[in-house]
Amino acid sequence: MENHEELLREVFGESSDSEDLDPQTKHHQTRDPIPSWEQIKEINGLWLCRGFLSPQHQSSLVSAVLNEGWFKEDSHNQAMRFGDLPAWAIELSSSIRDAVFLEDHVSEPINSVTSNGGTKPCILPSNLLWREPLFDQLIVNVYHPGEGICAHVDLMRFEDGIGILSLESSCVMHFTRVEEGGSDIVEHHENHPLTTKVPVLLTPGSLVIMSREARYLWKHEINRKPGFQMWEGQELMQERRISITLRKLCQVY
Repeated sequence: MENHEELLREVFGESSDSEDLDPQTKHHQTRDPIPSWEQIKEINGLWLCRGFLSPQHQSSLVSAVLNEGWFKEDSHNQAMRFGDLPAWAIELSSSIRDAVFLEDHVSEPINSVTSNGGTKPCILPSNLLWREPLFDQLIVNVYHPGEGICAHVDLMRFEDGIGILSLESSCVMHFTRVEEGGSDIVEHHENHPLTTKVPVLLTPGSLVIMSREARYLWKHEINRKPGFQMWEGQELMQERRISITLRKLCQVY
């Protein structure tokens, strides 16, 4: 039986950071590093995969996005697509599914029972991971220095399970618990502190997956005004940032 590392390499290939490659080979290397997932323990259902895409793949993806022609004018900073997504978005969705499946399958099997009778955490519940298509709605945002997004919960017209890919500029995304009784809440949960903000550092090429409480019971925001983008006591330099959000529309019967 193949081990964890061998299974991951079968899908994602060797890391493009290998020092054994000559510069020309590195230039053409587009395989992504082996994904490494981090559970944000304060928030049920929030996972972060740093370095989900190699620098080469990030560059190719940015070029593909800009080549769509959506942002030729400075006043255009957002594009939405429904149903038939661009080929690069379909490929991205497939890569997300592979990364989630392999991590859950090899490292922490979905719904596996622990010795104390509980269940190990999974990145995406199986009913979300294997839905077809995994995502059918795309939103791309281009943020210039100082531009961010206010605290919000994604609209209920979208299903559970949302992926956000961050490109070009690092930033800190803050998560805040939705107030009990707020219109965003879709089911009852016990009271939680309402003032705590959970910061998550998004580096270029990193992927966030939100499901369950993270998707429905926590707002997320990015404040990129001067003085607000701080991490470990240092202010992050803000340049252009591109975010790609993938979601699935709720079915209407």
